[in-house]
Amino acid sequence: MRTYDYLIVGAGFFGSVLAERIANDLGKTVLVIDRRPHIGGNCYSETDQETGIEFHQYGTHIFHTSSQKVWQYISQFTDFNGYHHQVLTTHKNRVFQMPINLETINTFYGLNLRPYQVEDFLRAEIAKENIGNPQNLEEKAIALIGRPLYEAFIREYTIKQWNQDPKKLPVNIINRLPIRCSYNEDYFLDARWQGIPLEGYTKLFERLLNSANIDVETNCDYFEVRNELKYDKKLIYTGPIDRFFDYELGPLEWRSIELSKEVIEVEDYQGTSVMNYADLEQPYTRIHEPRHLHLERRYSKRKTLIFYETSKQAEGIDPFYPVSSEKNKNTLEKYKSMAKQVKNVVIGGRLGDYAYYDMDKAIAAALACYEKTIAKNQ
Repeated sequence: MRTYDYLIVGAGFFGSVLAERIANDLGKTVLVIDRRPHIGGNCYSETDQETGIEFHQYGTHIFHTSSQKVWQYISQFTDFNGYHHQVLTTHKNRVFQMPINLETINTFYGLNLRPYQVEDFLRAEIAKENIGNPQNLEEKAIALIGRPLYEAFIREYTIKQWNQDPKKLPVNIINRLPIRCSYNEDYFLDARWQGIPLEGYTKLFERLLNSANIDVETNCDYFEVRNELKYDKKLIYTGPIDRFFDYELGPLEWRSIELSKEVIEVEDYQGTSVMNYADLEQPYTRIHEPRHLHLERRYSKRKTLIFYETSKQAEGIDPFYPVSSEKNKNTLEKYKSMAKQVKNVVIGGRLGDYAYYDMDKAIAAALACYEKTIAKNQ
């Protein structure tokens, strides 16, 4: 087998951005491998053959950032369509805005508050419980928004998401709950740039990895072929950090998702790309309808495509969400200490860092890693 300068395990944003920089900025050779049959990690998109609708195989991914550096970098490889994300939630067969804003509050309580009245109203709701020192997620949420809003929009959704009673979950899962005193419904309100790649995420990754210095192998499990792979400089590993060390200190806990596809013979099923379901009577947490991500496209008026998302324990399926607990935090720190002792190996990305990164944060982390760890040491 050919000897490369760098070996990168994982073709998501962290690995692909590093591959692009190493190949095109340093002029070094890179082999990128991924155990999945495709590049793009969780952002991979493809076209449904029956409806012609492009969808994100691992759930809806909206690119958003306020980092000019990230935006300028990624915009070299794609144009974006300017889509701005709105999230709605269904509770008791009624639809509400998320995150909680003035419309949510007025609709839920049957009021007509003005923006300047919201804080005093919520303060009165919070005072009814008088929770001065929250001891768990439930108490923290009530101390932030009051019991009625918590019971309606947070409690049962949290149970579905984490398979835990919120009373048993740590306070630090919710540091704050966004409350808007206006009717602004832009989900990523603080993001200066938003959108979906005009030609889809997969085309973006193809361009990132399009270099004579980069070879890509999919359906390639690092742990099955690691003794056959040859590289001169560094291994960049973006898989789960506990798996890298063969679970020597025990596995870290993850939650995952399961997506169930359905084609429905109507033009528009729910009127938005993502609808949350706050109540336990629906086993799924969300329904995705990807046709709404590309309003610039002309999809079929006879059929639409939806996906039911259900939260699962990550056993035998891809890990998505790290589970916040003292045990996992302590185990992670020990794994990170072990990683520092391994020469010529960089462990990073969402799985490597045991963190849930938005796409722009993964790109920013990759650029920082390249500048501080790779290019600096040439």
